[in-house]
Amino acid sequence: MTLVAITQRVTVDPRYGERRDCLDQAWTRFLLACRLTPMPVPNQEEAALALCGTAAVAGIVLTGGNGLAAYGGDAPERDATEGALIDLAARRGWPVLGVCRGMQMIQVRFGIALKRVVGHVKPRQSLVIDGQPDEVNSYHDFGATETSPPLDAWAVAADGVVKAVRHERGRMTGIMWHPERLDPFAPRDIALFRRFSGSG
Repeated sequence: MTLVAITQRVTVDPRYGERRDCLDQAWTRFLLACRLTPMPVPNQEEAALALCGTAAVAGIVLTGGNGLAAYGGDAPERDATEGALIDLAARRGWPVLGVCRGMQMIQVRFGIALKRVVGHVKPRQSLVIDGQPDEVNSYHDFGATETSPPLDAWAVAADGVVKAVRHERGRMTGIMWHPERLDPFAPRDIALFRRFSGSG
């Protein structure tokens, strides 16, 4: 199995007043189906960089959850950690795959402004992926209707909201749907994650 670093959601447990890092167990099931082993990283920049810098990771997965702080999100420590991980991946030549919020991190990194969108929280949504009609889930309130180099849009919803991007020269990909929430998992998504990590 190939090891990949994976970021986590920040949640607040009001019973104990704790800010917690957590990861949906579905991610482990999905990544194992992709022949990948997840290594969860904490939302603490120094610790995350140290962990990824010493482990033999083949890439970084930026997961969903928590809005970006610039758009009203409540987990600035996650923004800082994921930004630092993107920088580390660029230095090391590691691939990065962003899911939902993770794709928004990639977009913002390259100067793409997000705006509030409607009609993008639903279990099934039709869109065009690489020129072909397809269907995904959708759980986001912010998005973009345009992109610019070095990012290329390769999936778009009917209303023009960009649903997937990839870096034209680098090893960076983003999707706005959640592959881990599908049952069964989509072969399309498994193939994407295997290509991303070089595991198949």
